[in-house]
Formats: sequence, structure tokens, C-alpha cells
Amino acid sequence: MAPYESDDTTTAGATREPGAGRRRAARYVVPVTVMGVAAATIGLVPAIANSGDPDLPEITAAQLIEKMAESDTEQLSGTVKITTDLGLPDLGGLESSLASGALDRGEGGSSADPSAKLTELASGTHTLRVAVDGPDRQKVSLLESAAEYSLIHNGKDVWGYDSASDEVYHGIADESAEGGSAEGEKGKQQPPATPKDFAEEALKAVDDTTSVTVDGTAQVAGRDAYKLVVKPKQSGSTVGAISIAVDHRTGTPLKFTLTPASGGAAVVDVGFTKVSFDRPAASTFDFTPPKGAKVTEEGALEDGKKGGKLTGRPEGAPKSEEDLSKGLDGLKILGEGWNSVATFDTGAEGGLPTGSEGGDLGGFLGSLGDQVKGEFGTGTVFSTRLVNALFTEDGKVYVGAVTKDALVKAANEAK
Repeated sequence: MAPYESDDTTTAGATREPGAGRRRAARYVVPVTVMGVAAATIGLVPAIANSGDPDLPEITAAQLIEKMAESDTEQLSGTVKITTDLGLPDLGGLESSLASGALDRGEGGSSADPSAKLTELASGTHTLRVAVDGPDRQKVSLLESAAEYSLIHNGKDVWGYDSASDEVYHGIADESAEGGSAEGEKGKQQPPATPKDFAEEALKAVDDTTSVTVDGTAQVAGRDAYKLVVKPKQSGSTVGAISIAVDHRTGTPLKFTLTPASGGAAVVDVGFTKVSFDRPAASTFDFTPPKGAKVTEEGALEDGKKGGKLTGRPEGAPKSEEDLSKGLDGLKILGEGWNSVATFDTGAEGGLPTGSEGGDLGGFLGSLGDQVKGEFGTGTVFSTRLVNALFTEDGKVYVGAVTKDALVKAANEAK
């Protein structure tokens, strides 16, 4: 599609990169299960601006995005700092158990399972060590105060190791997965680990409802970079702006920051603090389970989940993760651009058990959400600084990076 000449200036421009319908829809599905985690898939950027910004040749946004698309970077290593502030309530650790699927995984569970680490990046500040050597070798390590979690893809093998529990997860890479030799179904659940991951997702949202410009330069991890800024043109989105620092020489995103329309601190700030584009040593991707460590094979883990059961499940709610995923087959997208809202039917009549009718659980859920009324009847809106989700009494769910008013309006128009 044609660049957005209307957004171009002598140092700025724009273009668009369309995304597939189902992949765009996917960025709205995650927050239904884990409130706010969709922030990690909508596109995020950092507040970039150091003193003494480098003097680089002028470039339009269209040219800069083309530079990113043509980047042939296949080897890199470095340290990434990620800070996430979704405005989630402090649930005293409960959010981690809810986010892990609300299923009792029984004997089949493993703290080294990559999906068990998904929500840890949804809040706070974390340091990651990353290494990439082409499509067949990647390693991401989450550094903790007295422990480390590593996810390693080396050829056909996918390893997860949690040093705190001394547990190991082992799976087989799915050669048919998107991108060739990927990390299979489990690998797809791996949270984005580098600014490039976030930038790719952000650019899928670029269309005629988007302003894309180049806003000067910056220096990130000691490298000169351009700043690409993506903003919604529509009102009603919770996204204020996305800023991506793109390496001047390689076209690789080095930093990524998403600021909310409501102002304040960035919702997500992801950037390299150190980076090298040399090929990592082959030994970086070697892994042998430590002696005595508990090793869980992917097949055994899935068998363990089959015996799991939902606890505290409202009457009429999906009985398993499988039932919930079937409901997502009917996923529909309302509206367009940044005001898009995803909706699907859970099949759970009566909505969430909020208020006195839900007992202690209802009171707890009610304290987290806002009660609303509309053409859809009554419902509850759960909000973060980026994502809002509406659960209605007829079992429908509406989710989007839009304001509460925009979400209620979309639900009304859908009736």
C-alpha cells in the first residue's frame, strides 16, 4: 500500500505494513485470559532521548520501515531491560495463578514450562539476556535476584530451565510452525523478548487510521538510531504513541516504548542496554539437564493438563481451556484500526458472579471491575492502562485497547 505522504516531513514520513486478520485479532485475545498482557503484543516503545543525539542523514518513515523490513540481522546478543506498568491491581500473587490458566495442573505441571513464565513480564522491571543465531538457535534468560530462567531453542530441541526449582522442560520444535524452525506450540507462547518482537507486532496495526513519522534520532546501547513514532489518528484508543528506536546501520529495532493516551509513565518500555551483532558462540545454545533436576517432557505435561479441573468455576462457564478455545473460534472484530474491539461468546449465561450473588468471589471480582448497563443488559468492565474488557450477562466478552466508553458503545452497536 502507498506511503502516507500526508505524514511526511523533511525528517519524517510514513508507510503501512498490513497484517493478517487472525494475527491482528490475536492481540486482543490474550487480555481476555490475562488482563493487560495484550500490551505485550500491541506494540511497545521507550521514551527515547539522550543528550547529544546523533546527527544522521534524513530519512522518511516509509524509508525507515523499509529499512527495518529489509534488515538481514540474524545474529545478535545482549541485555534487554523491560519495564511494564499496566496499572494492574496488587492481588498478592493471585494474578499469577489466574494467568497460568486457572487450572489445577496436578502432577503434570512444571515451573520450567514456558507458559508458566508468560505473566512475569506483565508487571515491574526485568532484565533479560538474549542471544540469536539464525532461525534455529535462540536463547532468552530471565535474570532474577537469586535465580535464572532460560528458554533455549537449539535445532529440534526446546529447553526451559528454572534454576530456582531445578526443573527442566523439554519439547520438540515444530518445523511447520510459522517462520520455519520455530519453537512449536510452546514457543509461540514465549513472551516477546526483544524490541524487534514488539516492533513487528506494533507495525501490524499500521493502516489508514495511523500517523507514522520519524521524530529525530537517539543513541541506544551505544548505537546511533532513528526514532519512528506511531500514533492513532482516531479518538477512543487507549494508545497514546509508540516509539521505536531503529539502528542506523542494521535496521534492527533497539528500543520500544508505548505511552498511554491517559498520560503518565510508559505502559511498556523495552530496550537494549548492551548489544552486539557478532555471532554468539555455539556453546551459548548448548544445554544438558543438571544432574538430579526434574525433567518434564512436553507430552507428559499435556497429559497432566488433561486431568486438570477448574476451581471456583461459575455455573455455565467453560469447563476447560479446550472449551474456552472452542469459543474463540467465533471471534469477531468490530470497528477498525486502533478502535477495533474483539468479541466472542463464552457460552456462560449470567456473566461473571459479581456482587452478593457471587459470594466472596463475587465481591472480589466486583471490587476489581466497574458495573455498566447498555443495550446488552448489564456487564462488568475490567480495565488496565491499556486494555479494557467487558463481560456481559449473556456470556459475551468484548476486549480492546479502547476506552471504557468506546467499549460499551461497541457492545451496544453489536446488539
